[in-house]
Amino acid sequence: MSRTVAVGLCAFALTTALAAAVPAQAHEAAKAPHWGLTDSGTDVRLRGLSAVSRDTAWVAGSKGIVLRTTDGGADWRNVSPPNSADLEFRDIEAFDARRAVVLAIGEGEASRVLRTDDGGATWTESFRNTDAKAFYDCLTFFDRRHGLAMSDPVDGKFRILSTSDGGRSWTVLPSDGMPAAQDGEAGFAASGQCLVSSGSRDVWLATGGGARARVLHSSDRGLTWTAADTPIPAGDPARGVFALAFRDRTHGLAVGGDYRADQTSPRAAALTPDGGRTWSPAAQPPPAYRSGVTWFPHSRTAALAVGPTGTDVTTDGGSTWHTVDTGSYDTVDCAQDLGCWASGEKGRVARLEP
Repeated sequence: MSRTVAVGLCAFALTTALAAAVPAQAHEAAKAPHWGLTDSGTDVRLRGLSAVSRDTAWVAGSKGIVLRTTDGGADWRNVSPPNSADLEFRDIEAFDARRAVVLAIGEGEASRVLRTDDGGATWTESFRNTDAKAFYDCLTFFDRRHGLAMSDPVDGKFRILSTSDGGRSWTVLPSDGMPAAQDGEAGFAASGQCLVSSGSRDVWLATGGGARARVLHSSDRGLTWTAADTPIPAGDPARGVFALAFRDRTHGLAVGGDYRADQTSPRAAALTPDGGRTWSPAAQPPPAYRSGVTWFPHSRTAALAVGPTGTDVTTDGGSTWHTVDTGSYDTVDCAQDLGCWASGEKGRVARLEP
């Protein structure tokens, strides 16, 4: 397969979405958008992704791999932390081409946070989990200083880690304001999108594995939370909400389902108009499990969802979804300059091309 492959993203839904999201003078260039596959130079699964711009993006994955491009994917530089081959990176949050924070998942000390300020030339470990009962899944940042990480429940409640210095140091927040977890409830470290934020204080946490697939919301940077049920399939360790996206503090999307390839996911998407207090099923959801979702920048109605069996687009705020590609991706992210990226298994990384 060539380095830039048009993989069928020419459906009307995506064309309409991009037309709504770009200036009028760019409409002509948006007539035939497609994923342009890039040569990442690795074959590991890349579930962590942070889009900085059309030129700059970071990806992270298995075997301690962290890659960075600053030329639109023409060249990917391996900037992995030293001695990290045993780590499983699942989330990365980048502030620009030089500064990024990456999360390694796993039980006990396998869960770690590292930060770089020089484009990955050097890394500093800023957190190493010492609680054998904790398992960290996702990161999010409100701004360049304030951020959170979340762990699966410890002693019956999800655990929240907080930073106020850009990820250089971390503190476990009190659990008094966290609702009790359901039996078997946890987060899914599938795409780095089980914990997402919008604005300066609002954050949402996606769950699965319990009797009900829930979304928890905090409006005070993780100190107190409320929980809401979603219509996404639950009741099994493989089912639940895998990813969230909020375009502001009220309008949100949830995707998920059952990640097992031999199981159907009939209600793989939901939407909220009220900050996550209530969730409605998509009238026409994606046809299968989806693990990543993102809004198109500057659009009030267009978004992308991805999973192992394809890419879907909505142009009506998440009510109806249309499959526009069948390539495998685990996560997707868009930068403010409309630079949209996706990554997944076998080192797949792609940029959305007009």
